Amino acid sequence: MAFDILTERRLSITAAAKRLNISVGCCWRWVLYGIRGGIKLDSALIGGKRFTSEEALERFVARLNSPDGTAPTVRTNKQREKAIAAAEKELAAAGI
Repeated sequence: MAFDILTERRLSITAAAKRLNISVGCCWRWVLYGIRGGIKLDSALIGGKRFTSEEALERFVARLNSPDGTAPTVRTNKQREKAIAAAEKELAAAGI
């Protein structure tokens, strides 16, 4: 899942490094090159500055701790509400 700049809680790379208590250089390596075969920290370039998010950090850690390197699907509240509305609409159309 890509970094959604409009809904996720943005962090600068420096702030993300401080949040995880790691060096800024290490965080930049995760963004640019990834680790363990290319697992990268999601980020976006906004106005010439690179940002990540708290949610991207959670996905990154989940991928690192997953046996196959894929993250379990993590949905935002907005995505969850949209899925619920679609399911309710489908049920209503089926008369259930």
